[in-house]
Amino acid sequence: METAILGALSILFFIWGMYSYLGYKKDKGEVKKRYKNWFQVEGRKSFVVVLGDRYDQTDMAKRMKRKLIQANIPLQPSEFLSILLVIGIFIYVVLMIIFKLPNIASLVIGVIAGVLSYFIIFAVRKNKYIEKMNEQLSEVCRILANSTKAGMTIQQGIDVVAKEVSMPSSYEYKQLAHNLRLGLSFEKSLLELEKRMGTKEYKLFVSSLLIQKKSGGNLSAVLYEMSRTLDERKILRQMVKTMTAEQRSISYILPAMPIFLILIINMVMDDFLDPLFTIPGAILSIVFLIGIFITFLLVRTVTNIKV
Repeated sequence: METAILGALSILFFIWGMYSYLGYKKDKGEVKKRYKNWFQVEGRKSFVVVLGDRYDQTDMAKRMKRKLIQANIPLQPSEFLSILLVIGIFIYVVLMIIFKLPNIASLVIGVIAGVLSYFIIFAVRKNKYIEKMNEQLSEVCRILANSTKAGMTIQQGIDVVAKEVSMPSSYEYKQLAHNLRLGLSFEKSLLELEKRMGTKEYKLFVSSLLIQKKSGGNLSAVLYEMSRTLDERKILRQMVKTMTAEQRSISYILPAMPIFLILIINMVMDDFLDPLFTIPGAILSIVFLIGIFITFLLVRTVTNIKV
């Protein structure tokens, strides 16, 4: 009986202590948020953080940063490389400890996996930035239509878009608004935006704005109609993506399945992969990997339906 009472009291005090601690953390966060602009305190940085900041300032990192932006990956170059390093180390440890591959083979595969991940990520997500811009274009048209209907100029509407829309459109329209404030002509600024995007949607969007700018007319009605059309295209694109989801999943599972089965068999049977380290085995392995890659490309090509 006494043990049960003590246990219940312990649990009660533990819950009360956690509640008090969380309340303290919440109050502390609110105080920091309220007074952080009053006192600018430079925190101590570790050696790894300083090294990453220095790398991010190099020309190589700046080129990689542009690739990350185009791939719509919100990471710094040093953070991205750190993730690739962790992926390589993880694969090395898993292959060596779990699947019992030789140390050198696991190291080589881990390095190759880390390097290939770099190219594969950028190849798969090459146009994600532009795709995200196209998805947000209907919202941009709607905000511009509401702004012009409220009596604002198109330049003022672009300022509203830069503040209201999320990334990556906010970045592009902030740059557009900045160019207009610096005195760059409206036509040239829009043509530069169209050149950066290079899609049919943005060509139509820019052409509509320029025509309405020159000839006049009901710009808000045109933008509303364009917004409605883009929303319908987005819905159609999402339906196609949903209908091909199974096939796209198969394109990833099918190449990985034989490799996974080979590793599982190597766990059960000792020295199962030793023939692969001979010359005939290496040739067969290369042919096998090429076949897997071709299979992946064929399945992805069939499921890649453009709307």
